[in-house]
Amino acid sequence: MSERPRYPRGGQALLVVDVQNDFCPGGALAVSSGDEIVPILNRYIKMFERGHLPIYLSRDWHPRETRHFREFGGRWPAHCVQESVGAAFHPALAIPADAQVISKGTSPDDEGYSAFDGRDATGTSLADSLVRYGARTLYVAGLATEYCVRASVLDAIAHGLRVVLLVDAIRPLDPDDGLRAIDEMRLAGARVATLDEVGRAIDDPSMLTEARSAP
Repeated sequence: MSERPRYPRGGQALLVVDVQNDFCPGGALAVSSGDEIVPILNRYIKMFERGHLPIYLSRDWHPRETRHFREFGGRWPAHCVQESVGAAFHPALAIPADAQVISKGTSPDDEGYSAFDGRDATGTSLADSLVRYGARTLYVAGLATEYCVRASVLDAIAHGLRVVLLVDAIRPLDPDDGLRAIDEMRLAGARVATLDEVGRAIDDPSMLTEARSAP
């Protein structure tokens, strides 16, 4: 007998945070080894596709002039400028045709760390879209751990969602800051999991869905 396909259950959604060229090696604000998570992300994406569950990809989508950039008084070098090559998703990321793209940091005064600050092409916020799909548990992965991943996870928890942080599919700008951010997210109520654990949890959903019972 063949093994039944594994994929998450209803009420769950996947958020892939900012896996863009400028955040990968060679980019303007590169995360070391950031591109190494792409094959793992593709497996998560396939898992959610098979389950016919919503998949969201957030992206920084900055105007050329923004207070977010060092040139205009911010802390960061220019990155992910709208319509630039650096703002494009990593070319090896397997993006489904029906994935929802959430753009953030779109105005000169918008820092845009959290995906919950962004909107899709229709102007719908991530929070409203998740409600529309009946999502109660959000799986989160992407770049960078201590910035946009952290902000998105904490906002998801604040919106009453259970959160599963996919620790094999995140990378930090700074390793120590990344570890501190993971601790902060766990203390806030996020569970942590890897691809193998998510697969096993399909047979026992209680392993991952009780977000606030994290050790």
